[in-house]
Amino acid sequence: MIKLTDTHAHYDDQAFDDDRDRLLTRLFEESVSKIITIGCAQKRWRPTLSLTERYEGMYGALGIHPEDIYDISEDWERQLTFLLERPKIIALGEIGLDYHYEGFNREDQISFFRRQLSIADETDMPVIIHSRDATEDTLNILRELKPKKAVMHCFSGSAETARELVSMGLYISFTGVLTFKNAKRAAAACEAVPTDRLMLETDCPYMSPTPFRGERCDSSMIALTAAKMGEIKGFGTEEMIKICNENADRFFELK
Repeated sequence: MIKLTDTHAHYDDQAFDDDRDRLLTRLFEESVSKIITIGCAQKRWRPTLSLTERYEGMYGALGIHPEDIYDISEDWERQLTFLLERPKIIALGEIGLDYHYEGFNREDQISFFRRQLSIADETDMPVIIHSRDATEDTLNILRELKPKKAVMHCFSGSAETARELVSMGLYISFTGVLTFKNAKRAAAACEAVPTDRLMLETDCPYMSPTPFRGERCDSSMIALTAAKMGEIKGFGTEEMIKICNENADRFFELK
């Protein structure tokens, strides 16, 4: 089978502490060609850089997730802008809005999201967007600021929302959620997205596809999501992987 590109993973996560090197060595040897690992808290930027330096097929994205906007230094903007210049750091993210848990500060999240979108524009970087329970505010900000190149990661919204995001120029990325029996809305959204705007991701160690739901996810499992996406879009698994790999190469300007 053609080797996989995982456009969104978290290999800095403690879930991989016991076997990270063994796992990644095996993945790159057997099934995966490229991984984008996401350092979405300031304290995770250096570990993410280290991973990109250790593995040829590993690339990185750096940003501050909405749940981590208070755990930052005064010079976070300077540090982020500097690190985005590293050759294997290929995107800013994941950034966005998350209103899922009680106690969130909507105004602070919006302000921080807007500032990081501006940094992406200033540095000419693709941006990876996280949006959970915040669709209206996310769409309003994207309509206003119009990022040059953006992907909505881990999408599970409606087909209507997906179509609007595509109309604004965004790509849409799906995880193992697409394989869940109750994921009818995600399947309808996937069906609505043009094939040349689709990407595949694991969001590992989270979002394991069926039949591994609830277990630790890794990048090899993206093949199961690709199979389901191919079923929805009318392609075989290998052809779907090839299409999504090409979309990722074009979006992130990967070699």
